[in-house]
Amino acid sequence: MPGTDHDIVISGGGVAGLSAAALFGTAGFRVLCVDPAPPVTERDAAGSDLRTTAFLQPAQALLDRAGLWPRLAPHAAELRTMRIVDAGGEAPEPRLVRDFNSSDISDRPFGWNLPNWLLRREMVSRLDELPNVDFRPGTGTRALFTRESEARVTLDDGQITRCKLVIAADGRASPMRRAAGIDVSTTRYGQKALAFAVTHPIPHDNVSTEIHRSGGPFTLVPLPDHEGLPSSAVVWMEDGPEALRLAGIPVPEFEAEMSARSAHLYGPLTLASRRSVWPIITQVAKRMSGQRVALVAEAAHVVPPIGAQGLNMSLADMRALLELAEAAPARLGDGAMMDAYHRQRHAEVCARATGIDLLNRASQMHARPLRDARAMGLNAIYSLAPVRRAMMQMGLGARV
Repeated sequence: MPGTDHDIVISGGGVAGLSAAALFGTAGFRVLCVDPAPPVTERDAAGSDLRTTAFLQPAQALLDRAGLWPRLAPHAAELRTMRIVDAGGEAPEPRLVRDFNSSDISDRPFGWNLPNWLLRREMVSRLDELPNVDFRPGTGTRALFTRESEARVTLDDGQITRCKLVIAADGRASPMRRAAGIDVSTTRYGQKALAFAVTHPIPHDNVSTEIHRSGGPFTLVPLPDHEGLPSSAVVWMEDGPEALRLAGIPVPEFEAEMSARSAHLYGPLTLASRRSVWPIITQVAKRMSGQRVALVAEAAHVVPPIGAQGLNMSLADMRALLELAEAAPARLGDGAMMDAYHRQRHAEVCARATGIDLLNRASQMHARPLRDARAMGLNAIYSLAPVRRAMMQMGLGARV
């Protein structure tokens, strides 16, 4: 496209931004991807993201299209069963266990789980293979000016770059979203999530286990073995003060508490990483697009980490955006494309955010009668095979 420095500028070099750069770069677009913080690509390095991402089936297909999946597949742990456990009785032990098996709807796993630090490492390596992608870690965005024909992005090194489309993948406090004047609605729960890795004596058998009691779910997601032992990534959601207490107690005490909270389903848990703490909110942008700007990932929507929906919603954003871009490359980023992108994604994003909000509120319940009602609801859903299958297909992001 004559007269512009790049076709697309991506603000944000996290997992979402790097995915977008690989996807649009592989499709042949000239891409600049910037992020003020260089990606941390080693597990035990300071600042590494110890959370994991479960890529569901539609997301895995998109990563394959971006040339990423061959790099990621050797490191991925399959998720073949989603196990929901209610431990909301008097003692923290299972009183209801229900398995949702991927074989009920597909011959493939529900998804594949990978550590975020490793995703960054492999994604950066993929970008190095693409001559039409310029990745500049350590450089951020300072200002945005748009008009009907193009966008101009001022970088924090003073350079001004011109493009047809700006993709805001720069997080829940997105500078590009603010520069585009797009508001958000935010719901706060008073919750935080602890993220860490564990080893355990009982193999996970590719089962992702979500244990409900109160304060939020305790979720173990399969990882490849660590130092010869079965390993899982844990996201433990709790009321804020309790999460901060847990993050600061000595390791032996923490291991005792997390083993009890896991209902000892995998035996005693051993901490295998540092602990990190993340705030839990639901946040949805009022629009998915502005003039020459498309919002993706946490710039557009933030949801509690339930059901592996976060990044999979983000990749659905990118799939919709890529399909529109490839259908009419000459109109990349114009008003009609941006309006079409908003229409395609916003209603679905709002619906999924609402559903996850309800699930999170149910998981927070402290009162015993409400916890009993939650268990009855889970049992009712599981008992109806057509409803169970429909719920699993919706969880995968099936287009219905």
